[in-house]
Amino acid sequence: MRAVRAMPMLKAIASVKGSIAGLYLLFLIGGALFAPWLSPYPYDQQDLTIMNQPPSLTHLMGTDEFGRDVLSRMITGARTSLSVSVTAIGVSVLSGLILGAACGYFGGAFDRVVMIGVDLTWSFPEILIALMLVAIIGPGLQGVVLAIAIAYLAQFTRLTRTQVMVLKGETFVEATVNLGAGHTHILFAHLLPNALAPVLVAAMLATGDAIILEATLGFFGLGAQPPTPSWGAMMSSGTAQLFIAPWVILLPGLAVALTVIFLNLFGDAIITALDIRTKLREA
Repeated sequence: MRAVRAMPMLKAIASVKGSIAGLYLLFLIGGALFAPWLSPYPYDQQDLTIMNQPPSLTHLMGTDEFGRDVLSRMITGARTSLSVSVTAIGVSVLSGLILGAACGYFGGAFDRVVMIGVDLTWSFPEILIALMLVAIIGPGLQGVVLAIAIAYLAQFTRLTRTQVMVLKGETFVEATVNLGAGHTHILFAHLLPNALAPVLVAAMLATGDAIILEATLGFFGLGAQPPTPSWGAMMSSGTAQLFIAPWVILLPGLAVALTVIFLNLFGDAIITALDIRTKLREA
């Protein structure tokens, strides 16, 4: 059974775009996990005598306005941006799975009340919701995680609800009910496992959007606070040095763009492997 479930992932990795995107993401995750050991310099080490130096053999990505090594800050910033985005989407997916499954399975007044709240949040752009929440909670990584999680909650709640509503009418679920299984068993043993695949694919694609959102909040100074680096905060500090040291803003921006592109490519490879588009056309 586990081998069967692993087949779509293996097919995705075997494809050209899946393998290229997978290698990049593996390289990025490895760099983020081992950032303290891979960084050539401490990310907060300042040396004003070498400020705004261009890329060289000593500093492969140059230095910023405080003489800090940009490569070291990029590696540590990857750790910050990825951990915030993945944690936020993970919290959002888990909450959306529970809420969506309960709404789709039980229905009634509970479903209507939750869906009203979900539709209200879905009517606003994610960036606007995140900005309002961070303004209330206060700047910092914890506030950003919570804001991103709430901003994407509607997407996963609605997707899970739709999947559960379709699945609960299937014959195998009716047979389980007739055998006397309880609601908890039906939800967690039969409905959620079968509804999980499209939710996880959507989560991977949403992670790219979350990275952009985290970078945007960091750019506005609402994310990681100095001296902790994040890609968005690095771009923000680099705006003042755009014509003096353009690498300070261009390199983190390039990292954000490449990460989002390869996340979408890998997600698209999984969609192709799962044959989701064909299933949707046949539905």
